[in-house]
Amino acid sequence: SCLQSLWDLVTAKEPFLKSPFFPVVFSFTAYMAFCLPYVALDFLSTRLPTLRKYKIQPQNYPTLGMMVPCIIQSAYHHAVFIFPVTFLHWYWRPVHLPVVAPELPEVLLEVAVCLFLFDLQYFLWHLLHHKVPWLYKTFHKVHHKHVSTFALTTQYSSVWELLWLGFFAAVNPVLLGCHPLTEMIFFLVNIWLSVEDHSGYDLPWSTHRLVPFGLYGGAPHHDLHHLKFKSNYAPYFTHWDRLFGT
Repeated sequence: SCLQSLWDLVTAKEPFLKSPFFPVVFSFTAYMAFCLPYVALDFLSTRLPTLRKYKIQPQNYPTLGMMVPCIIQSAYHHAVFIFPVTFLHWYWRPVHLPVVAPELPEVLLEVAVCLFLFDLQYFLWHLLHHKVPWLYKTFHKVHHKHVSTFALTTQYSSVWELLWLGFFAAVNPVLLGCHPLTEMIFFLVNIWLSVEDHSGYDLPWSTHRLVPFGLYGGAPHHDLHHLKFKSNYAPYFTHWDRLFGT
């Protein structure tokens, strides 16, 4: 396998990978690493007109006072809520790391299937929480505090929402019997796409520009959802919103 060297490098840290701390550190570190380029872009584009043209809502820019609470809330949720869940999972289902890495075609296929499943699951969850006023007001409204999104609003949500999204992301690789490396790659891709969705930027290399026929909505698709509230419920792809007339 062309991924064997990568997997050998990863499993060199086997004790840490098998600990209950790894999922939390992995998730939060990846999230902040993906957010940082957009945070830098937010500060730079207010001073550079050449960058400002890529901002979807150029009249709205996040301030440091808006960003810091998002970081604090995300860190708090990871430490107080996500870590106990990962600890229980570690206790009941110890991590097993196979010696052999998966084949690249297998990884690509399973990551794609996990993304499509997550997209469907979150679309249905999201649509329900917008159509039922009590669910929206009680659980989902906090995520809509910002009508102009920026990267750090990706995880600015209620604990209920964060745990459900975490469950959707975690259960799909288990259902498909994915290799641990495939699972890690899927988590990274999912976190990246979520951050990009909330970035507030339509860049020349954005994912939606790389996927043909408008099948992937990207940041413009999701930014409109935060602006108008009543359309574009799927997080990534556009087919579910087209089929449901949303």
